[in-house]
Amino acid sequence: MSTRTSARRRTEPSGRPSRPAPPKVWPILAALLLAACAVVLPAAPARAADLNPDEGKPLLGAMLEWGEDSAAGFAERLGASPAVYGHDLALPYRPSEQNNLRGFLEQASLQGSHAMFTVKPSVPLDQIDDAAAASFAGEVRRLTSGFAGQVLIRFAPDMNTSWVEWGQQPGAYRDAFRAVSAAIKKSDGGPLMVWEPYLGKDYPFARSRNAPAPGSEGFALLDTNGDGTWDGADSAYGPYYPGDDAVDWVGLTAFHDDTAGGAAVNTVPRAGELQEMLTASGGENFYRDYSAGRGKPFVLQTAAFYSPASGGASEVDIKAGWFDQVVGAATSPEFAKTALVVWDERTSTRDTGVASISWLLTGNSAVAEAARARLGSSPMVTGPVTEVGAGGTYVRANTLTGAAAWTVGAALILLLVALWQIPRRVNAATAWGYGDPSKRDSRVDLLRGMAIVFVVVNHLGMTSLFQLLTQEAVGFVSGAELFVLFSGLVVGMVYGPRVREDFGTVLDLTSRRAGKLYLTALVVLVGVFLVSMLPIFRTEALTTFVDQGTGGAGHQGAGRTYDLYAGMESLFQFPVPPQILPAVLLLQFGPWQFNVMGLYVVLLLVSPLVLAALSRGKAVWVLAGTLGLYAVGSITRFRLLPSQFEDSFPLLVWQVLFVIGLVAGYHRRAIVAWLSARTWLVAACTAVALLFAFLSWGNPYLANGFDVRLALIPDTAYRAMYDALFARTYLAPGRLLNVLILVVAAYALLTAYWKPIERVLGWFLIPLGRATLYVFIMHVVLIAVVANIPALQQENVLLNTAAYAVVLGLLWAMVRTKFLFKIIPT
Repeated sequence: MSTRTSARRRTEPSGRPSRPAPPKVWPILAALLLAACAVVLPAAPARAADLNPDEGKPLLGAMLEWGEDSAAGFAERLGASPAVYGHDLALPYRPSEQNNLRGFLEQASLQGSHAMFTVKPSVPLDQIDDAAAASFAGEVRRLTSGFAGQVLIRFAPDMNTSWVEWGQQPGAYRDAFRAVSAAIKKSDGGPLMVWEPYLGKDYPFARSRNAPAPGSEGFALLDTNGDGTWDGADSAYGPYYPGDDAVDWVGLTAFHDDTAGGAAVNTVPRAGELQEMLTASGGENFYRDYSAGRGKPFVLQTAAFYSPASGGASEVDIKAGWFDQVVGAATSPEFAKTALVVWDERTSTRDTGVASISWLLTGNSAVAEAARARLGSSPMVTGPVTEVGAGGTYVRANTLTGAAAWTVGAALILLLVALWQIPRRVNAATAWGYGDPSKRDSRVDLLRGMAIVFVVVNHLGMTSLFQLLTQEAVGFVSGAELFVLFSGLVVGMVYGPRVREDFGTVLDLTSRRAGKLYLTALVVLVGVFLVSMLPIFRTEALTTFVDQGTGGAGHQGAGRTYDLYAGMESLFQFPVPPQILPAVLLLQFGPWQFNVMGLYVVLLLVSPLVLAALSRGKAVWVLAGTLGLYAVGSITRFRLLPSQFEDSFPLLVWQVLFVIGLVAGYHRRAIVAWLSARTWLVAACTAVALLFAFLSWGNPYLANGFDVRLALIPDTAYRAMYDALFARTYLAPGRLLNVLILVVAAYALLTAYWKPIERVLGWFLIPLGRATLYVFIMHVVLIAVVANIPALQQENVLLNTAAYAVVLGLLWAMVRTKFLFKIIPT
């Protein structure tokens, strides 16, 4: 391609093709002098000169989901290599990210690309002073030493929005940007600072909880027209601009998305849409005022919305149309300062609670082909644009490939044979089997204890060694599925024997328990809200949710921080707005870690009807009905209730686990006897459970630097398989099957090897399993405590592992001492 030729030419020593030297002596002497200087003086990387695109020839860039994708994979799918790759970087710098960041730089080097770091502050902006900035800049210089390309620092982008923690704080933001910029610029030829707000079309969006209060000095910065109000008439960009001396490049985040935060809609980009975004949004002409008018190179970060299940325009028409418009605008004389176009490829198809959304440029081969053709006919510059690193291929850290990976599979087969044969071959093994004469099934309690430990570990969210066991390490299963399934199973075991003779009592007992749990949910909801009003106590871990691109806003939500209590402060108004109290009663507020309680309350209320049907021999009809509702919910994504739990645990879908648990609990003895007579079926379930576990270890996402993955399936194929068969929110069929098979296999394992397992784990897990609701409630308090210990927020794996041990030990001690058992449900 012609673009590749021009890119290579910029990396050569001369700016023009070489030609024979004239027969004079002084040029020869000059050349010898320059050669001597090159030997004597150390070579400094001329990074700034390397990244100076010609007008009308912007670079192509890409932001990838590095935990699941690779630079080589994206380049192969697109048929062209981006000239710039992007990666997130926390501030303060986290040593636990070093392997991932070095891997990113290695991949960029192998593609001959530049690198852009999106810096996301993990501390309040006012804590980013000169010292913090200097420390961060030093880590960046150390991290990027030896990298041949230019480095760009995109500091805290989208700062004018309400969905990032650093949003809508103009004074603090400008000070932080300037501090980081000054520290970065102390090194000549170092990284370039990029300032990039979000498209201001709907500014000021929803007000951020961190935004300055009316009447304050900070609020005056937001009220740019001085009319005493902060609204769409105020500048969406000006209050946040740090100054020409601190900013090297300016950028804008602008996506094609006509949903306006509402229902999914697939629309072809209208003519001139991007041009309007760049010149007439937020009350300003962004390109003129901040790029052309200031002589700053311009960066456009973009993508296009598409929902496969929502009808309307086709994916090719939407994305190819948008890419065509992006390339056309970026290479036109009207936007000649455009230096870089970054396609945001960081999420694949995601569940949103309403519709499935795909933002990928290369997820559909027809879209990728159209983009490739458009690149070939344009002056856009693709890679390589710097010296290509040695090595040829990149192997992600902690990844087993080839024979090493298949050896793990062979070991699983040997494990399966051993597990199946030892109880048959070794006489002493007969004493290992389960033989508890009590009516209570301790095997179920132990499994419930394991499930609640998974929930606690994943909700606390600290990077630790515990994550290696709890984040889909035993298959495509999390603690949530096990928690819901076992909740139904216990209800079936406890109330099933009584329902035929005394349905009224069962109805009364389940209703009372549901009422108690509902009251508990309200107390937690209101209690967390009241605590959040205390300025000395940080409750963001409970009152906000950081979207990973899987929430209601899809890709555009990735990185957004949602206020789970937005609007609830109006409880203190008089009169109280009429919509607030119903919202509280319907559990539309509350910590996301606790929202499954609403699902449990609803399912507990309907459980007597299911048990009554089972007592009349209607198990087949019950199973058919629950699977039918599951299918309807999975296909239509219909929400029965406006409650918060429907976002993560859609009622029509997740009821299937609870009801199957009810059936299994009601017929437990008959099911166990039936399986005992068909050992071949138990063996098959165990084999499939191990197969699912083996597949789950191929997940491209690594929990931390100690994690290991098996690279047997290409990342792109793995993501497609996961989204189609094992997605979590709507319990994809493969995940549902995995949960059920895993429980059968685990129950059989405990039956055969009960005594050694009980000695090792039973003392800890069984007490927790017999008080799962108590543990679930108390873990909310501990989440708030952990969130207020700064040392535990720096992703120190070993320190956080020790903290987890303390938290789990504390919960166990509280259960053993029955702390507050008379008040808190167990």
